[in-house]
Order: sequence, then C-alpha cells, then structure tokens
Amino acid sequence: MNDPVVTDPRLYRVVWENERVRVLEYRDAPGDMTHLHGHPDSVMVTLSSFQRVISAEGREVPVELEAGQVRWLDAQEHQGRNAGRTETHALFVELKEPRPGAGHPEAVLGPS
Repeated sequence: MNDPVVTDPRLYRVVWENERVRVLEYRDAPGDMTHLHGHPDSVMVTLSSFQRVISAEGREVPVELEAGQVRWLDAQEHQGRNAGRTETHALFVELKEPRPGAGHPEAVLGPS
C-alpha cells in the first residue's frame, strides 16, 4: 500500500505516532487531487465541512461531510479529489494492528 505521506507530502503529515496508531493531518484546497495511496483501518475526524470524490478501481463515490463528523474508514487504497468550494481539513487515526481474521470483503470505499 502506498503511504499517503510519501505520495502526497504537501497534503498529508504525521502529527503523532506510536507503536499502535499513527495520526495524520490532511489539508487541501478546491480542485486538489491525491495520488493512489492506502490507509489501514482508520477513524476519520472532519475538522471542516467538505465535498470530495473518492475513486478506486473504476468506481467513484461522492463524499459530503460536515465539520465535527467522526467516521470509520475500512482499510483501502484510493485517490481523492476536492470537488467542493471549501478546503478539506481532517485527521486520520490509522490503526497499525490488522483486523482479526482474513481481510474484510465488504469494505466500503470512502468513510462509512
């Protein structure tokens, strides 16, 4: 999985990390796009309201969230594009320990 801090260092930065979790801050402007990257199972906290399009493997999912939302993000690889008129600001709390069992076949693209 491509690390978003490596693929898009202008947009993602590590704000805290230990042996079990890593916390990323994400910021972008309208029209900004990310490269293909991956996240392990994560919790996303929105610090601004935003509209995005998340895409992977030929699928596109529109995402519109208000500031202050907390959402689960299944482990996944995707690209994102700021499709709104406002900046995106969010935190991702990435879990370093894999989910028990073999994979997660019902994984949702984008936050759920």
